[in-house]
Amino acid sequence: MNKSIVFRMKPKKVFLLVIGFCLASGMVKVFGQETMSLKQVLIEQLKTTHGDKDWFVPANLAVAGLTAEQANWDDGQGNHSIGQLATHLIFWNERMLQQFQGKKLPAFEGDNQETFTRFNQAEWEATIQKLDEVLTAWEKAVQNADDSQVNQWASTIAHIGTHNAYHVGQIIYIRKDRGWWDAENGVK
Repeated sequence: MNKSIVFRMKPKKVFLLVIGFCLASGMVKVFGQETMSLKQVLIEQLKTTHGDKDWFVPANLAVAGLTAEQANWDDGQGNHSIGQLATHLIFWNERMLQQFQGKKLPAFEGDNQETFTRFNQAEWEATIQKLDEVLTAWEKAVQNADDSQVNQWASTIAHIGTHNAYHVGQIIYIRKDRGWWDAENGVK
C-alpha cells in the first residue's frame, strides 16, 4: 500500500483498515494475547455474552436466581420486563441459528411484540433453560462451521453477540434498580 495514502487517512480509517487486514488474514491479536482466528474471536464473544464472565456479566448470570414474579415486573411505562427480554433473546437467537444452519425459517410477520410474554414459575425456569440451550447451540454451531461459513457470517455473528450483550445490560439495569442484584456477581 502506498504510505502517502495511509498518512492522508483519518486515524479512525487507518485503524479500521488495520483491523480489516487482520480479520482478512484470519488472525487477530487481542491486547497482547495469543493470536486468535476469526472463529475463535467470535466463539469467545458468544461465550462471554452467554456464560463466561469476563469484561461484563453474561446472560446466564444475569437471569440466575430470579423468580417469575421478578421476571414479570415492569415499570408500567412500556419498558420490557426481564422475562420479556429473555424471551426476545431466545426468539432472535433461535431464528438466526436456524438460518445459519440452513433450516427453513418459520413464518414471522415482523411484529417484535410477539417475542415478549409473561411467565409463571415453571415457564420462567424453562425460559432460563431455553436461553442457555440456544446460546450453547450458537457456540457449538460456530465451532463446527467451516471457515468459509464463519467468514460469510462473521458480521452477523458479531452483531448477535452485541445484541445479546445489550439486552443483558438492560436485565442487569432492572435488577440493580429493583435491588435484585448482588454486586459480588459483577457490576457494582
